[in-house]
Amino acid sequence: MMTLNRTFIFYAVALVGFILLPQLIAVKYYLHLSVLALIWVIAAQGQNLIQGYTGYVSIVQAGFMGIGAYSTALMGIHSDMPVWLTITLAPFVTAFFALLTGYPSLRVKGHYFAIVTLAFNMVIFIVLMNFHELTQGEAGITGIPKPGAKDGLFNWRDRETYYYFVLIIAVLMTALAALIVRSRIGQTLIAIRQNEDLVGAIGIAAWKYKLFAFVISAMFGGLAGAIYAHYQSFINPEIFGVAQSLDAILAVIIGGSGTIAGPIIGAFFVVFLPEYLRFADSFRLILYGLVLVLATIFMPRGIVGVTTDLMAKWGRGKT
Repeated sequence: MMTLNRTFIFYAVALVGFILLPQLIAVKYYLHLSVLALIWVIAAQGQNLIQGYTGYVSIVQAGFMGIGAYSTALMGIHSDMPVWLTITLAPFVTAFFALLTGYPSLRVKGHYFAIVTLAFNMVIFIVLMNFHELTQGEAGITGIPKPGAKDGLFNWRDRETYYYFVLIIAVLMTALAALIVRSRIGQTLIAIRQNEDLVGAIGIAAWKYKLFAFVISAMFGGLAGAIYAHYQSFINPEIFGVAQSLDAILAVIIGGSGTIAGPIIGAFFVVFLPEYLRFADSFRLILYGLVLVLATIFMPRGIVGVTTDLMAKWGRGKT
């Protein structure tokens, strides 16, 4: 009960902090980065379901973000559908492709699964880059409507308005991820991560649960991509390459794999850290990679794991 109360207090304080954040930021560019970080929270929560809880490292999350982004962009430009509807439909379009790719890829395990999903991300990137008639290729798609263009309820061109919109979606998706993890399905996913052979031995069809996690993970990615497309009003294939899928993986690892808070912390980490390293100029990416490697080696359980250990030691010290 005490742990539950602490968890509730933590998330309540964090939510209040996120609500007040735009009022505390003096430089509006950092508000822009905060919007991007919240979008990555959504994608990372999805990545965490398949990676952190099921134990399968998927290297295709950015590809699924691309499917969601291009789906909503094309629907928004070439139809009269309101933006809220195209954003809602984008995750389901992504889920369709995840089903097509998930069944064959989940027949393999471990590193082989990671390689197969990496190949899928590369295929998605190549299709987006070369299908000029639909995707405009490397030039990308411009003029993607913001919600205000057709829905006119708020001033969506105001960055602060979009921040609160993305915050609401990120909170809802984080709550959904927590509900899944705490459900019977979530407990089965954790069991698969711990001992998949034993799960199969007691008569549970592990592949169904893995496919569920993979598809839901993709839907999170598709939603994140759709929100990103309407926020930036521009997308091109470079945004959804393998490097961005690695960012999703790192967000989970750095924040804390297999925790709900981990992807939140990790998403802000992978968005803000490269910006703070800009002083290094041409060495920025080298320093970024070095920080990530050191963090992975010395904090294998992520920031959440380290914080939990420190709090436990502090608690024992008081007693």
